[in-house]
Amino acid sequence: MNMSTALNNALGGLGAASRGAAVVSGNIANALTPGYAKRTLELTTNSISGNGVRVVGITRHQDPVLMANLRAATADNAAASAISEFYSQFEALVGTPDDGRSIAVSLGAFENSLITAASNPGSVERLDLAARAAGDLVADLNKASDGLSKMRSDADRTIGTYVETLNTTLKDIAALNAKIPAVENAGGDINGLLDQRQVLIDQVNQLVPVNVVARDNNRVSLYSDGGLILLEGSAAEFAFSVTGETKPHMTVGNGLLSGLELNGRPVRTSGDSAQIRGGALAAQFDIRDVLAIDAHEDLDAVARDLIERFETAGMDPTAMPTDPGLFTDAGARFDATAPAGLASRLELNPIVDPDAGGESWKLRAGLGAVAPNDPGEATQLQAFGAVLTTARPAPAFGTGTLRASEVSAALLSKAGTAAHTAQSRQSYASNAQLQMEQLVAEQGVDSDTELQRMMQIEQAYAANARIITVVDELMDLLLRM
Repeated sequence: MNMSTALNNALGGLGAASRGAAVVSGNIANALTPGYAKRTLELTTNSISGNGVRVVGITRHQDPVLMANLRAATADNAAASAISEFYSQFEALVGTPDDGRSIAVSLGAFENSLITAASNPGSVERLDLAARAAGDLVADLNKASDGLSKMRSDADRTIGTYVETLNTTLKDIAALNAKIPAVENAGGDINGLLDQRQVLIDQVNQLVPVNVVARDNNRVSLYSDGGLILLEGSAAEFAFSVTGETKPHMTVGNGLLSGLELNGRPVRTSGDSAQIRGGALAAQFDIRDVLAIDAHEDLDAVARDLIERFETAGMDPTAMPTDPGLFTDAGARFDATAPAGLASRLELNPIVDPDAGGESWKLRAGLGAVAPNDPGEATQLQAFGAVLTTARPAPAFGTGTLRASEVSAALLSKAGTAAHTAQSRQSYASNAQLQMEQLVAEQGVDSDTELQRMMQIEQAYAANARIITVVDELMDLLLRM
């Protein structure tokens, strides 16, 4: 080997060592950066001189199978978290068995107040207490129904936000798809753009689970698990109209709530044939269009049970068959054809409400009484108390017959069971995502390995620098001869 060859080889080695150090330092600096994939420097023999090394390029390492599994776990966790949060909030609205302000406790307090009033029917204070206990029960059901409607409205607004995010992100991915080949053709490094695109794909995937299909020139296409074409050349566009304040009777089916559209065509958002299965967006549609409606039906079933119990024929001889009972649907008798949302319209009959100008003695004399009866007469109060302990069908909570206290307990039990199941599902989904993240991390940047590689690069740099020094000394020696 002559000095010229040795010098060229050393200079090539210095260049490779310099590029290698930059790659390794970049790996270490971005080890925790979202979307970043490990890089390695690709070297080959210098084809011109046949000696030394030449930098071919920088390779970005990413396992597509692991990434697909991580995306699936991430989307599943996003959906499970949203549904778990919904059920936790609903359980808080109706209360738990050990909650002093639960609907079951309120019903128990009302039932006890009737017993207390019946033990001394001439006591105005006890009659007022019974009327106010009934009002508290109504208020708790109203509050739960209104809170559920708010959660449903929040889901509707969240869907609108998600749709805007989807449209913007898909357009950004399409723009990167166009930019990456241009940068590559110009000889630039596209790995940073690939990282950026991966972050955007992960954002879309959290809302709508996606399948990523590689295309030529480092472009990608995106499809939903349900078969929607999200990105194929150009980005698809979702459309959704935010309603704002929803009511229990409002649904997509009756046209009072907006559905989801893609490029002007309706998108199925629920059921086995849903086109956006899993992910945060599908979870919000599930909350708005299925889970919240079911929860409203359970609350309405409790409200209906209360109204119908106190409309029992013959229970109050002073009331006409067309008169509303102690509990009313916005002041009227129960109407099976009325729209959903009975729990939000439930009211205490104002004729017995002392806070609304009513007379609580009508609990003793009868709702249709025109004058107070014997202060010692407790028959009507006992009848009101007895109707609460009468077992009657409650289809929303099973096929058997239930007392009023059992109906409210069934509501709490159903809400608690759903919350526990959703929490367990969310814990499983969270652990699955964590496991997949760990597997992906194992395939990513290992700081220890990168530091070892940096030491090897430093040794190679020093060796090539030494060769240059020796060549320089030999050249000086030759020139002095």
